[in-house]
Amino acid sequence: MSRRNNSRSANRSSGTGPGDSFPQDDDKRDGNSRRGRKRGRDGGNASSASRLILFGRHPVLNAIYNPQRTIHKIWASEAVRDEIVAALADTERTDVQLDAAGRTDLDEMLPPGTVHQGMAMHCAPLPQISVEELITDTRDEEQCTVLILDQVTDPHNVGAILRSAAAFGAAAVIVPDRHAPPETGVLAKSASGALETVPYIHAGNLSQTIEKLKAAHFWLAGMDGYAEQTLAEAKLKGRVGIIMGSEGEGLRRLTRENCDFLVKLPMSDRIESLNVSNAAAVALYELYRTRG
Repeated sequence: MSRRNNSRSANRSSGTGPGDSFPQDDDKRDGNSRRGRKRGRDGGNASSASRLILFGRHPVLNAIYNPQRTIHKIWASEAVRDEIVAALADTERTDVQLDAAGRTDLDEMLPPGTVHQGMAMHCAPLPQISVEELITDTRDEEQCTVLILDQVTDPHNVGAILRSAAAFGAAAVIVPDRHAPPETGVLAKSASGALETVPYIHAGNLSQTIEKLKAAHFWLAGMDGYAEQTLAEAKLKGRVGIIMGSEGEGLRRLTRENCDFLVKLPMSDRIESLNVSNAAAVALYELYRTRG
């Protein structure tokens, strides 16, 4: 696969929850919410997520501590109840309903095999910012990394990518409206709390999003195993967007053509490729490391 010309004009800077057992009208209760952002123009994939169920220690506790998360109800086993009570008191969420639930109750409430660690939460989806708002929020940052996912559909992978994005200081993870997972309990569990700290932005059109980022002085680097240079060799500085394609197809043709650079990770010939979430972690670490 060919690599595009690396030059660009000088004005760019370098540098399921359970079904009917849940309340039907809890989404109307907003007394415990803290005012967050309104949904932006790119806020697309809302899902029917007024019925969103989070589960597991990190997703639930991080949601409690996130002032933008509206919480309707929490179920907790006796073993973890004190931890939930302390978090609610610490955040002054005095009107959140906390119900006792044994592990068997939670097992029956949630999909088979769910690792809930004795707690689950019924909440509203997070308000999403738009790409334009992200650009405005980061316009004064000389060093900024965003991650763009081109049709990565597995919520486990996207959750793991959000976790890496939090670990290595990425400003956001951007996905298209279609062919990307919505906010779900599975995604949140895989993200281990990072969904509450890293904006997960559904953009209406990925090509248009790339152009908006370019106009905001981001360099866009597409990850491609056939690229001529490695990510380290590209020596990317300043405002950078890393674009990851799906595991099967990689970057789509139009996405690839819109990149400023195509880069790859150095790998031995003992394996053909990495899982997309692993590749994203390595790429984010490389940028984080080179920025000191």
